[in-house]
Amino acid sequence: MKATFLLLFLLIAVCFSSCVSTKQLTYLQEDAQIDTLVTIRKKQEPYRLQINDLLSIRVKALDPQFVDIFNPVGDANPNATGEQRLYYDGFVVDPHGNIRVPVLGEINVLGYTVEEVREEIEKRLLKDYFKEEANLFVTVKIAGIRYVINGEINGPGSNIIYRDQVTIMEAIANSGDIPITGDKSDVIIIRQYPLGQKVHHIDLTSIDAMNSPYYYIQPNDLILINPLPQKSIGTGTTGIQSLTTILTIVTALTTTILLFIRL
Repeated sequence: MKATFLLLFLLIAVCFSSCVSTKQLTYLQEDAQIDTLVTIRKKQEPYRLQINDLLSIRVKALDPQFVDIFNPVGDANPNATGEQRLYYDGFVVDPHGNIRVPVLGEINVLGYTVEEVREEIEKRLLKDYFKEEANLFVTVKIAGIRYVINGEINGPGSNIIYRDQVTIMEAIANSGDIPITGDKSDVIIIRQYPLGQKVHHIDLTSIDAMNSPYYYIQPNDLILINPLPQKSIGTGTTGIQSLTTILTIVTALTTTILLFIRL
């Protein structure tokens, strides 16, 4: 009889320990249940261009005919729209860190900010092709923030968001959110740097994540969501699921034992 009670106690303990707790499910939790002023790191370090970044460059002036050569219109594929148009019309940073601009030729942009690239292009155009009276206006932007998200996520794959700044919360929401079996407490970000890649971690269950330097994603980030141990064990994610699984196992064991006793 004691053995039966002990077995039952152990099964109940396993049942509750195998459930996914509310703390594991909730984003950006505060330590105390009081109103808290959170200062978000709005001012980020300016992003410095890396290899394979895609840039959108546009030149405007009083006479549009003089700037047509700098503004491609997708002749390679006139039916392309959206992201495809950016692929044909944009300027990709090659393995040497250069972009190839009409008339101006190759310009090294590796490690520069988009603002520094804009100033360099504007300076070259004013020096050799335009006068101050032309009211030259140059815009340089990263053609959206592209990222890859894999693992325990509802919508894995490559995505692009056309914004200058994107938080990891927005990237996850754009990919269908993390399911109940995903580990929100240790989200992995693999980020590119001039000398290679680095692995970073962020805990999205804590409000402190909003002050993390990795709260804002960067182009070409790889975001990985690992599964919780409960999924690997296979006992279920809720108390009912775990209890059902354990009762099934207990029933099978009991039936087996009774059959052996009768034999």
